[in-house]
Amino acid sequence: MPEGDTVFRAARRLNRALQGDEVTRFDLRVPALATADLRGEIVHEVVPRGKHLLHRIGDMTLRSHLRMDGSWHVYRPGERWRAPAHQARAVIATDHAETVGFEVSMLALVPTREEESLIGHLGPDPLQDDWDPAEAARRVNSDARSIHVALLDQRNVAGFGNEYAAELLFLRGVLPTAPASDVDARALVDLGARTIRANIERSERTFTGIARPGHRTWVYGRAHRACRRCGTLIETGELGAVETEERITFWCPRCQR
Repeated sequence: MPEGDTVFRAARRLNRALQGDEVTRFDLRVPALATADLRGEIVHEVVPRGKHLLHRIGDMTLRSHLRMDGSWHVYRPGERWRAPAHQARAVIATDHAETVGFEVSMLALVPTREEESLIGHLGPDPLQDDWDPAEAARRVNSDARSIHVALLDQRNVAGFGNEYAAELLFLRGVLPTAPASDVDARALVDLGARTIRANIERSERTFTGIARPGHRTWVYGRAHRACRRCGTLIETGELGAVETEERITFWCPRCQR
């Protein structure tokens, strides 16, 4: 599932492929941006911000989001794509590389000076140099909802998704339904920052420290299986800010109280 660490690695890979080169192909396959053309402009950089990817090209910024199923591929010029062409939403190429965004969403193109209009609402990002854990904790503790919902709200902390929320709450022994105002938010976001930073350098995300398939998580994706710590069966439910945004939650009823 694309979360902040996935986006960070994608930005790093795209930046290595495109930075400093002139755009030779610029094709956005969404109606609102279909006529946009940045050919001839220089790719300054590709950077992450929470779950958003920002291509800074010329004096413009292209924002994309991976959502649940999106991905950016990097190809050599003329190399065959590894996904169906009808899933391509963006193609940016130079003489040295071709990058394709498959099923990416939230595409927007604005002058770079107006970039904050796209990402200014985001909370502190643990993968950015300006990470502010105190502000992140303040935002989480100020949220009137459950801690699971508060962690998923990108206005509080940018980059954590459903898998991180489930795993961090297990590691801190906190129920997903606990009021965010009652939680030691500073300890929680500090743990989250350490974990997501470690995962950007791993080929596979892990919360247990074990990279083998089936051993990477404590509770996420393990409904009705034995807790790795105490043997109690993992329980599952749904939580969300609104009914249409509910996410599946996982917790151990003994380890998380």
